[in-house]
Amino acid sequence: MRFLPTLLAASVAAAFALPAAANDTAALRAELQRLAERIEALEKHNKELEQSLAAERISEQEPEVVTRLKAVEFQTLSMQKQARQIEALDGVTVGASLVGVAQKVSRGGTPSDPETRANYRGDVSVTLPVGSMGDSDGKLFTHVRFGQGTGVALRPTYTSTPNTVGFETNAGPDDSFAILAQAWYQLSVPLSGDGLKANAREHLHFTVGKIDPFVFFDQNVAADDESAKFLNNVFVHNPLLDSGGDIGADAYGFAPGAIVRYENSAEKGSEWAVSLGAFGSGPGANFSGNLADPFVIAQVEKAARINFLPGSYRLYGWTNGRAEGYDGMTRRHSGVGVSVDQKVTDDLTLFARYGHHTADKVAFDRALTVGAELEGTPWGRAADSLGLAFGSLRTSDDYRVDSLAVAGYEAAGSEQSVELYYRYKLNDAVELTPDFQWIRRAGGDGDAAAVKVVGLRAKLGF
Repeated sequence: MRFLPTLLAASVAAAFALPAAANDTAALRAELQRLAERIEALEKHNKELEQSLAAERISEQEPEVVTRLKAVEFQTLSMQKQARQIEALDGVTVGASLVGVAQKVSRGGTPSDPETRANYRGDVSVTLPVGSMGDSDGKLFTHVRFGQGTGVALRPTYTSTPNTVGFETNAGPDDSFAILAQAWYQLSVPLSGDGLKANAREHLHFTVGKIDPFVFFDQNVAADDESAKFLNNVFVHNPLLDSGGDIGADAYGFAPGAIVRYENSAEKGSEWAVSLGAFGSGPGANFSGNLADPFVIAQVEKAARINFLPGSYRLYGWTNGRAEGYDGMTRRHSGVGVSVDQKVTDDLTLFARYGHHTADKVAFDRALTVGAELEGTPWGRAADSLGLAFGSLRTSDDYRVDSLAVAGYEAAGSEQSVELYYRYKLNDAVELTPDFQWIRRAGGDGDAAAVKVVGLRAKLGF
């Protein structure tokens, strides 16, 4: 009866195992209940998240994770919007300036003796990329000008004005109306042998519209901006073209025209270009007459470096079938000119202009202007500059003979001008420029007293 002890042992083990199995089942059921409750809670929480994410607004009652997700989403959308705006504005440039000038003329220098005048002028320009064709890029340039005050009036002189900033519409001094000064379209065509636009070192530029011819011809880095550099008109542009009137533009200095320009930049530092322009003259300049006998000008320019310092050299010739002589008659005027600017040190730039009439009844037929601009680095004011210029306008042989009958005095010799300025950079947007001018033998009159003009120019621009 050996198995009897074994059977008794098995019976005892089974008796003890039944309560243990019952305990495990109860524990399992409790765990399953807890899991079910957690799943239900998670589903409820998930539903709340979905509802919160579906709403655009952020609420204080929302879970923190939703608030963070929405903040990230809004930030991403804002960045995308800014990126689209930047892309839309890519290539758009805006410039604006407001310039005021106050000047006083010495006794004997004006018809109303003495004279003190103030004026202001504002300019706003916008450049837009438009009308590209293949590799060719087009842009539209618009320029609006407004102001009041024409500046001081001098006794008869060859220079048209000692204050080129002066601007006022024909509406008169009580109406500061603006004019559309310029509006032109330019198409730039790259000329590349391998067909890759980025590799092009030659370009053709076609420009048409209402234009300031001096933007494209007779440029000079040291003497072509009356809002920042020299004020006297004989130093701003070639005197034969501007003060002498051969440019033939409208009363404000603008005219409809077309320009074709070839640029070659194959050799860095030795770039060169050729330009040809035709502009309305006389009644054609202000759209009141036909465009016959336009003002035509051709220019060749070359960049050069002397001791690694940059310079520009320009030679040009012009003809105008509707230029007005000193006797008031309209004739064809022609001439040639040179404009040079060259850095000779890191801080000093020299400039010169020369103009020569080939014929015609003009008050002065030769013009030479020379000068210099010194940056303020040597005295610790790198943004400042000091400018000095001298000009000589030679009385023509015809005017020597006719001046007594035309002007009431006998002209001889040359009118001579000197201008000195110091441009003080007050901050990134404001400049103050004291200015002094001296004019000897005004209008070729050897008996005339010297004219002195002192002034102050203030400029706000960006």
